[in-house]
Amino acid sequence: MPIRVLVIDANADYRRLFGHHIGSEWLDALIVEHDPVSQGGLPREFTAAGFDVVILDSAAGSDGRLEWLRDFKRRPGFPPVIFVAADGDEMLAARAIKSGAAEYFPKHRIRHQEFVQAVREAARERKQQLARQVRTGARDKASQFGSVKIRGMRCVRQLALGGVSSVYLAESEKLGILLVLKVLRQVPDVAEGKNTFDRFIREYELIARIDHPNVVRIYDLGVADDHAYIAMEYFPDGDLRTRLRGPMPSETALVYLAQIAEALAAIHAVGVLHRDLKPGNVMLREDGSVALIDFGLARELRMEAEITETGEIFGTPYYMSPEQGHADHLDERADLYSLGVIFYEMLTGKKPYMASTPMAVIYMHSHAPLPRLDPGLAHLQPLLDRMMAKEPGERFQSAEELLDVLALLVPEQTLQQARSLT
Repeated sequence: MPIRVLVIDANADYRRLFGHHIGSEWLDALIVEHDPVSQGGLPREFTAAGFDVVILDSAAGSDGRLEWLRDFKRRPGFPPVIFVAADGDEMLAARAIKSGAAEYFPKHRIRHQEFVQAVREAARERKQQLARQVRTGARDKASQFGSVKIRGMRCVRQLALGGVSSVYLAESEKLGILLVLKVLRQVPDVAEGKNTFDRFIREYELIARIDHPNVVRIYDLGVADDHAYIAMEYFPDGDLRTRLRGPMPSETALVYLAQIAEALAAIHAVGVLHRDLKPGNVMLREDGSVALIDFGLARELRMEAEITETGEIFGTPYYMSPEQGHADHLDERADLYSLGVIFYEMLTGKKPYMASTPMAVIYMHSHAPLPRLDPGLAHLQPLLDRMMAKEPGERFQSAEELLDVLALLVPEQTLQQARSLT
């Protein structure tokens, strides 16, 4: 297997220099660069499980010295770290080795053969480290996801347990990143589980063919121990639901609205309905962009009802369109209604319709008056009214139409902000 090296340095020239040293010795080396200034720290759950060696610049970390190194060495199974410094001295070298560095180099005195030999020794140490994990069973234990063993993945923790699947935070050795694993809990060849399995596979197929920054990234589909799994993007900042403890500024709500509308336009363009649009399925990224997830209820417009029985209601009542609540025919306008409900909640911090039972909420979506915004938000009332109109024919007829209207109602600077995040 080719050697895999993670280079952490704020200076792009040095990152390239380290890559040149390694690449000239190992032609098939895989080198991943990380800029601690623009990309921030590595997630605390990340153990670099897919790497053989880590090159760490001493400038990483707020104290500009050893805090990252000490943190890495506290992480179980972290690979050997070669510590480099621009202005190093013997005292810093001693402190680095004492803190767990495999080797130390001052940047201005790096010689190719010495550096390559240090990388080779660190890679050899890593191989021995992994062999010990295999002998003790630690490697098998780390790749266990409930009753399912998925090699090449390290289980960090369980995130959710549903009726159909279990969701885990995992670290991919191949990709060198944290991701989310959604593991189907029913064996595919069990006859009574076939519909569930078909729906699970269709979820992957629908999302995988959509390449859009506001739709969750899908990395892999696999089968392990007769259980299917989907590997997808991880969102450490959580979902929109966590932001809705109160009203948000209308400018922020409009930026999110525009991005979600862009995502709906993309999925509708390939004939897919989401059918379960809610704040918990709108994920937040560190750069301020959002992405739609959980297409488990999504359905191709052209697909016949071989998976979902006619008349069966799926979705979340608080965000469900009137026609979806009554199991009527659905099209793109049902998703736009749900987006209207989310927009109202972003502006007010509360749901438009509340009742003691799900059926009562469904009834209100069909019969209760349209929700009203406070006077300070009156300029957005016509937009909300069209999105949440009871009759589909009175709503926006497509996500593109909604985006066209947003271009007229929303300040151009706000729309440019939304587009810059996509």
